[in-house]
Amino acid sequence: MPRGGNIYPEVQVRSPRELTWGVFRRNTLAMIGLWGLGLLSILTLLAPWIAPYAPYEQFTQVLLMPPSWADEGNVDFFLGTDDLGRDMLSRLVFGARLTFGNGVLAVLVALLVGGGIGIIGGMSKGYKASILNHFLDTLLSIPSLLLAIIFVAILGPGLFNTLIAITLALTPQFTRAIYNAVSDEMQKEYLTALRLDGGTRWHMLRYGVLPNLSDTIVSQTTRGLSAAILDITAVGFLGLGAQPPKPEWGTMLADAMELVFIAPWTVALPGLAILLSVLVINMVGEGLRQAINEVMD
Repeated sequence: MPRGGNIYPEVQVRSPRELTWGVFRRNTLAMIGLWGLGLLSILTLLAPWIAPYAPYEQFTQVLLMPPSWADEGNVDFFLGTDDLGRDMLSRLVFGARLTFGNGVLAVLVALLVGGGIGIIGGMSKGYKASILNHFLDTLLSIPSLLLAIIFVAILGPGLFNTLIAITLALTPQFTRAIYNAVSDEMQKEYLTALRLDGGTRWHMLRYGVLPNLSDTIVSQTTRGLSAAILDITAVGFLGLGAQPPKPEWGTMLADAMELVFIAPWTVALPGLAILLSVLVINMVGEGLRQAINEVMD
């Protein structure tokens, strides 16, 4: 052994967060999704500074101009213009705030409310847990989009009412997922031992239940965010969500349907934005779920 060597070298133990990130970054598809999700977040936060024009500004001299790579295109309007001469790129960038940003907001509220109810129900017994269980089964038998349409029909059309409706429709899904996860954890032996050792419900929740809910929260959040984006765009497409001239992607898609043969880019671009948004969210969610499971195993 070399002179001055350390007989007892210090071994650095990596935290679960570092281990999860190490596994996640080795997943190529997950990293591509993470970069895409980061770009989408930047567009949502910095839309007024990134978009080349205002979303409602009309250039009447360039109606239905094709994208810049077409022969009739112009680089000043990189993704072309619509039938009113509005820049498609600017409207798509501002639309990220209305579609993706509002979807994130709805999911966060649904996670907080539904997660809180699920934790309380999962740690309860008797009539409380039974009533909550049957009530959730009833709500979950109805698709979230149908629930959202019903709520919008009651509250009235508009983007704000759509967000309320989608939040209310997603909350039972978070409640059910976290309720089941907490109920399963409460049956495990280490929590029984903690209870017999005199641990309070807060200690059981803080040190036993919450650390093991990461997989459920990540999976349900990514599914919920994908569903929220699809529901917002679907309700907008049906004319019950954001109203024209707001550049919400579903509303843009509905307004351009009559132009599908004349100006196909006005339909393809919003549809592609919806597809890519849902795709990158699912890629990140699946990568996180696999990384968490591998670290926990």
